[in-house]
Amino acid sequence: MSYNSFGHLFRFTTWGESHGPALGVVIDGCPPDLPISAEIIQRDLDRRRPGQSRFTTQRREADKVVILSGVFEDERTGGLKTTGTPIALEIQNTDQRSKDYSDIRDKYRPGHADYTYHQKYGIRDYRGGGRSSARETAARVAAGAVAKLVIPGVTIRASLVQMGPHKIDYENFDWDEVENNPFFCADKIAAEKWTEYLDEIRKAGNSAGAIIEVVATGVPPGWGAPVYGKLSADLASAMMSINAVKYVEIGAGIEVASLTGTDNADEMRAGENAPYFTSNNAGGILGGISNGDPVVVRFAVKPTSSILTSRQSVTTANEDTEIVTKGRHDPCVGIRAVPIGEAMMAVVLADHFLRHRGQTGREGPVGF
Repeated sequence: MSYNSFGHLFRFTTWGESHGPALGVVIDGCPPDLPISAEIIQRDLDRRRPGQSRFTTQRREADKVVILSGVFEDERTGGLKTTGTPIALEIQNTDQRSKDYSDIRDKYRPGHADYTYHQKYGIRDYRGGGRSSARETAARVAAGAVAKLVIPGVTIRASLVQMGPHKIDYENFDWDEVENNPFFCADKIAAEKWTEYLDEIRKAGNSAGAIIEVVATGVPPGWGAPVYGKLSADLASAMMSINAVKYVEIGAGIEVASLTGTDNADEMRAGENAPYFTSNNAGGILGGISNGDPVVVRFAVKPTSSILTSRQSVTTANEDTEIVTKGRHDPCVGIRAVPIGEAMMAVVLADHFLRHRGQTGREGPVGF
């Protein structure tokens, strides 16, 4: 199986399965002499970790990260710093229950990758899907934590902005609220309403979809490259690679189709030190290159395919059957996709920062 790596200069490769002994990531291209610690990476992993509320899977994983390589003691501080060599990170699986999947070993789960993996490879890991499981995203979050060390001055935040048909009110948007509710939602009022909605969904043995918005501030003009190295293209690819994601948009996204040219074009004015834009329909990217505005990406996550409601399917012998997916599953996978979206934004920006510096010899724009 190829295509387990992502990025160019900042490149990472994930490994491991949902029900294997461990999973992890190897990060190549991280510059040397950056302060690093397991605690820094753990902070991001703890936000993605399962079992933190009744609205996520009750699988109990500590997701404790261990740094295996690529670091050395800093004699000045006593802490660790990166050496510029590959950084290997490992996360043990400690609470997998493979027996939960024994009833479906010969059945394809609707909405999952069971059928397509089997058709491609002739073999599939029925214990949670193996490599197709969202358990793999723990390794991405670890890589994202390292990527953030590469791009100081850039702040990356994300919020759930829609659950099922229920959207937030941007008038109530407050980044400080994201860590105050189990949905990572920047709208306190919406989060309170979602509690009742998702409780009903969960008790009915069903699931809900969601939309996540990821915003990066502090990105200078100039990151990204024409024609096939567009920052927007790599962000779209990164977000679409996340499990269950079916739609990605940047800036105004699909709404641009309903705008006129005068409405959509972000007008410019002369600022004290540099030009500025009076709006951000472009989502911080023009011609595939960052323009200095916040980089704004949204992605939609489908409802969890593993549900307790009986669904029609077929067996591996092509016989009609019905299936109920037991085990411990998220009623809305979009919740834990919030830190995953932040991580994928971070790895793309770190990669483009290094590419820009390598090509131009500068870290930022030409300036005025």
